[in-house]
Amino acid sequence: MRYHNALWRAIGYIADKNNMTYSGLAVKCGLDATTFNISKHKTCHGQPRWISTQTLAKILTQTHTTPIEFAKIFQMYLDQDEESK
Repeated sequence: MRYHNALWRAIGYIADKNNMTYSGLAVKCGLDATTFNISKHKTCHGQPRWISTQTLAKILTQTHTTPIEFAKIFQMYLDQDEESK
């Protein structure tokens, strides 16, 4: 779950940085507005729902975020999770 939480937090960070909500980011990426809703971060059985690499590529492209920048944001949230233990 650690990586799953960090992934979604990183996506939220990118949305915030670009003055968008999860919904606004999804629409900008050409996806359904509900694609990134918090309720969709897990399946109905409580299992983590992971985004595809294609969706991640759309996020990076539409927000002009490099893979290196995304990796740094992702790592920041992993480090925060580790520090909170």
